[in-house]
Amino acid sequence: MQKRNKYTQIEDFLGDDSFRQWILQNKNASKWENWTLENPERAKLVGEARLWVLATKVEETQMLTATVESALENTWKKIALKEAALKSVQNPKSKIWNSNWFRSAAAVLVMGLAFSWGYFNFFDTAKDNRVYQELLIENNEGLVEQTNNSKNPQIITLSDGSSILLQPKSKLSYPKIFIGNERKVYLSGEAFFEISKNKSKPFFVFANEIVTKVVGTSFRICAFENQPNVEVIVRTGKVKVHSNNQAAKTSSEEVFLLPNEAVRFVRETAKFDKITDVTRDIVLKQTAKPIEQLSFDFTDMPVSHIFKTIEQAYEVEIDFPKEKLKNCHLTTSLIDQPLPEKLKIICKSIGNNTSYEMNGNQIIITSQGCN
Repeated sequence: MQKRNKYTQIEDFLGDDSFRQWILQNKNASKWENWTLENPERAKLVGEARLWVLATKVEETQMLTATVESALENTWKKIALKEAALKSVQNPKSKIWNSNWFRSAAAVLVMGLAFSWGYFNFFDTAKDNRVYQELLIENNEGLVEQTNNSKNPQIITLSDGSSILLQPKSKLSYPKIFIGNERKVYLSGEAFFEISKNKSKPFFVFANEIVTKVVGTSFRICAFENQPNVEVIVRTGKVKVHSNNQAAKTSSEEVFLLPNEAVRFVRETAKFDKITDVTRDIVLKQTAKPIEQLSFDFTDMPVSHIFKTIEQAYEVEIDFPKEKLKNCHLTTSLIDQPLPEKLKIICKSIGNNTSYEMNGNQIIITSQGCN
């Protein structure tokens, strides 16, 4: 780790076997990701080096020979200049510019840049979401932005007790404390929402082209910038969806959704396609998450089983005193409850000074046993 702290050039990363294994084989991913996010400038440099490594994976395609030769010629000139500069200061790292691997990577990168801007758009996770950023600019509240750069979902708990399961490559902006008679958050990507009930303070999710309004319910929104559709899938409660350019005025084009219903906003036509049974839609069935499929109705169920269900649904780890709770059974319904409320209900039902603590995606239960 100390070695990589001194990296200041792209070639530093390209000469690091561990870095290439991370990008191509996902080895030591958590260590590299945490280290990268410590510094914005470092993240930018890592991103550029990442593109060089990924360039070796670009599939060949037919191109005009003159275009390729011209691009390669310019690249070799830049490499030659860099090589000369390195030799002049007797920098030992200059050998990397002479390596066949590096020259191959450079050639493939030029070809990739020439034929596919979409390839880099797919892998560049730092690319700003245009619509998402425009929505934030229009909002005059102080917002907290959380981006999930990990491989696993992240739990976000809002000030009103609502919980959100933010999927990888997604980001959410929200106020530290909801002020006024509305609750608003902004999503780019995918997340599952469990909203705390408050009829006098409706909850709005601005997700690129659409706005989803609820009072208290659970639902999933998939709104990635580079996908053709935006989807809202309801598990419990009632939801109202309309396009965000109609948010400030009355619109006849509103879609009301009930449990197990969904709506697909088709970007190409700017039209809504309502789905009355999500189980009959192949795409929605394939993309359904465990939290949408597991039951939270428990009848005389061991506490250990309830904790296991929560672990599977939210992809978290729950540490609890197994020996003290091995004979504890509960009958309860946790449907339509945010994660913090689920945990409160369980702890209160167990009793005997039972409490919980959440630390990221880890939950610690403290208990002296059930009543």
